[in-house]
Amino acid sequence: MNSPPSDVPGHSWLGAPIDARPLFAPEHTALMTTLRGLAPTDWGKEAVPGWNVRDLAAHILGDCYGRLARDRDRHREGPVFAPGETLEAFIHRVNQEWVDAFSRVSPAALTDTLDLIGGQTARFFEATDPDAPSLGVSWAGIDPAPMWLDSARDFTEFWTHRQQIRRATGQHTDRDPRLLSVVLNTFMRALPHTLREVDAPTGTHLQMRIDGPAGGTWTVTATGDRWSLTEPDGGHPAAIVRLDAETAWRLCTRGIQPDDALSLARIDGRRELAEAACQIVSIVY
Repeated sequence: MNSPPSDVPGHSWLGAPIDARPLFAPEHTALMTTLRGLAPTDWGKEAVPGWNVRDLAAHILGDCYGRLARDRDRHREGPVFAPGETLEAFIHRVNQEWVDAFSRVSPAALTDTLDLIGGQTARFFEATDPDAPSLGVSWAGIDPAPMWLDSARDFTEFWTHRQQIRRATGQHTDRDPRLLSVVLNTFMRALPHTLREVDAPTGTHLQMRIDGPAGGTWTVTATGDRWSLTEPDGGHPAAIVRLDAETAWRLCTRGIQPDDALSLARIDGRRELAEAACQIVSIVY
């Protein structure tokens, strides 16, 4: 892949920066606790369509190796785009190639390697400059992105994959608000991009409200050129969408579909605007 560009365009419309750096280490610790607590039969259970728990753990390891190789070690070799290949197709292809290559690695060896490389990845993120230019975040509609968003995006991926492993093995979502609040805050940065095709008078507000200790309120405003997560001027929202935290994170990662989320949501105001907001997706999908 190409190296990150040298400067970042204005991105105030994404809202206040998020500092996920201190959370990579506790997230890594939680992942290792989860993996080391699995029974032998758990590793073969389906975690996401087409991948079992072992596959998903191998994918997490691949993400860690990729980040360290590219950004810490400045290693420039590796997979390249095929002619005409989209970003989404490229990512899905190379992810599958990596998982296939690791099919011969045992869960025990995979866990030990992930413990080592995941710890190095956490230390890498802890030392990053949040304002430095970094890889684009396609679901937020920005390329290049500031490092604070790029790193927060990776944090949400690690957290999400851990929840997928937990759910596959009969465990509930880890609702630790210290982690989940940053996940939800990051996911909501997709709102302006989600609404990019929605025409509305300048100053139109939409609010997304997520219940619970990890939740909050995010207001996105039509500015004429784009929708923006900058602070609103206090006008009454044209639509308010209320979701519980479980529904919100699963919607953003397509663990459930928008129609299912809408059936669980409480909506005030313009339903068509709320329906557009519930198309939010905060992963490469």
